[in-house]
Amino acid sequence: MYRTGKQAHGGRYSDEVRSWGFPQGRVVSVFAGHASAWKVSRRSATELVGTGSRPRQLVAEGAPLPGHGVLPPSIETITRTVTVAAGRFAPGHLGELTAIVPFELVDAVLSETRTVQRRLRDLPSRVGIYFLLAMCLFPEVGYRLVWDKLTAGLTGMPVACPTAKALRDLRRRLGSAPVRALFEVLAGPLARPTTPGVRFGPFRTVSFDGCSSQRVADSDRNRAWLGRTSHHGYPTLELMTLVETGTRALIGAVFGPTAEGETRYASRLLHLLTPDMLVLWDKGFDGNDFLSQAVATRAQVLGRLRSNRRTPVLARLADGSYLSVIGTVSVRIVDAQISVTCADGTIFTGSYRLVTTLTDARRYPAAALAALYHQRWEHESAYYALRHTLMKGRLLRSGDPAGVEQEMWALLTLYQVLRTVMVDAAESRTGTDPDRCCFTVAVQTARDQVVQAADVIPAHVGAVGLIGRRILGAVLPPRRQRVSTRKVKSPMSRYSERRDDGRPGASRTVTHLDVTILEPTDQQPALPTASRDDRHTAPDKRRRHRILTLLQEDPTRLWQPRDIAAHFGDVTLETMYRQLNRWATSGLIHKLGPGLYAATTWSPTSLA
Repeated sequence: MYRTGKQAHGGRYSDEVRSWGFPQGRVVSVFAGHASAWKVSRRSATELVGTGSRPRQLVAEGAPLPGHGVLPPSIETITRTVTVAAGRFAPGHLGELTAIVPFELVDAVLSETRTVQRRLRDLPSRVGIYFLLAMCLFPEVGYRLVWDKLTAGLTGMPVACPTAKALRDLRRRLGSAPVRALFEVLAGPLARPTTPGVRFGPFRTVSFDGCSSQRVADSDRNRAWLGRTSHHGYPTLELMTLVETGTRALIGAVFGPTAEGETRYASRLLHLLTPDMLVLWDKGFDGNDFLSQAVATRAQVLGRLRSNRRTPVLARLADGSYLSVIGTVSVRIVDAQISVTCADGTIFTGSYRLVTTLTDARRYPAAALAALYHQRWEHESAYYALRHTLMKGRLLRSGDPAGVEQEMWALLTLYQVLRTVMVDAAESRTGTDPDRCCFTVAVQTARDQVVQAADVIPAHVGAVGLIGRRILGAVLPPRRQRVSTRKVKSPMSRYSERRDDGRPGASRTVTHLDVTILEPTDQQPALPTASRDDRHTAPDKRRRHRILTLLQEDPTRLWQPRDIAAHFGDVTLETMYRQLNRWATSGLIHKLGPGLYAATTWSPTSLA
């Protein structure tokens, strides 16, 4: 059975056809012209029963139809004002993010790097910088479509319509220098000292970590620069960053071929450390030289040691940790056993062996340091946001090293800009932890604002914009504690099988966490069974130079070969005896008795 009816809506008409006799009725509304153009009579509603039946009147003429007592809302017109740069510079914007990367800043870095255009044509250099940032904001589309995103909100303005080749030429003309300079201006800690989750006592927590899974286009030039690896189908970059763990903001970054190694890249960022920082790192940075260089910046250190690292026990502390020395640096060692109880009652146990320069056990308890070390994983979340949320796991599109460098600096700059907006939003609401701000919401809203060319020049400086309001409207719940093994889900993986460490394969909720500090044993540490060959290392890195430096640090101390071998951990006791005896014979050190050695400046301690 079908029923038809028509009703006028503000000069236009709607035809509604409602069907009965089916499990689900369907309503179809069609607006079609004025009454004079309407061909069907509006006198009454009719009922058609069967095929060929005569129509029967259901509703009296002039009576209102059921279900049509409320008229739909009338049409509204929204007028939006777009304010952008004038003339050829109009496409040079990043929507609301332009407030973080203003025109004046872009012009300044272009002038500093001498990359301002010589002639003002359709694609000025300033527009090129914003195009590079937009290219990273829309990684799934080509050059022309990225340009269309920038100009979609500029309807009616005489903007250029360049070809893909013209945009490629624009990239080549700019190079990587201005984008790198822009990143260095924007990089740095973002949080205020009072922002939740960014400090441990008086120290701002930061971390070093590397990422070697950023793939680039498979071209001959990229291969020649980055080399080949056995477990990657594409050339990969080694990215090393220094991150503020509380906000996941970038303080500094370097990248290049993976063959150079994490520690060398991290050494190029040590100048960014300041005395008010506590730097975290994993056991990949467990090296005497790197520790010495980090401590020389006057920053504090909390890192993980390898299990085979042997450290002498110089003094035991009340909380179970102990004082020791690594190289020439006085440190504190924390051996922590962590037991995790899951919601289903299962218990998993792991251990951390930590080294820190925070030697005051009363002010910085060992259990608090073991809990703090977990903050290092915020660095992994930063890499996930960079590679997957922002880049969607895609390759860098550039086919040559110069283009890869330029694109990588643009990507890092865009990431820092988004983090800046997120931290500003979090700090506008007292007590909000930046960890609870959603990076996905920030990215998607920023894309919408670029397409609309919205808030390029904000009406109210300093006010929270649409991106910030969307972030605050979708604040994530407090993170629940959970545990799972680090394992790739794919059965066909480039990684070797990970040894079962007892943790569950799927994520489980943690109901209780217990940290036990293990006291050092009185047993003498086992010495290495093989000595490291240092004949091909730099002279100041060789064993003789390191041992002489150690003896000079405390000229009044008498050293035994076992103590020196245990201190460095890379030489056998037999080799140590042989080398110390040879150096004593040549006059480099003093031999004061059987198995007792000291620096040449040694003098007996006065008894007075």
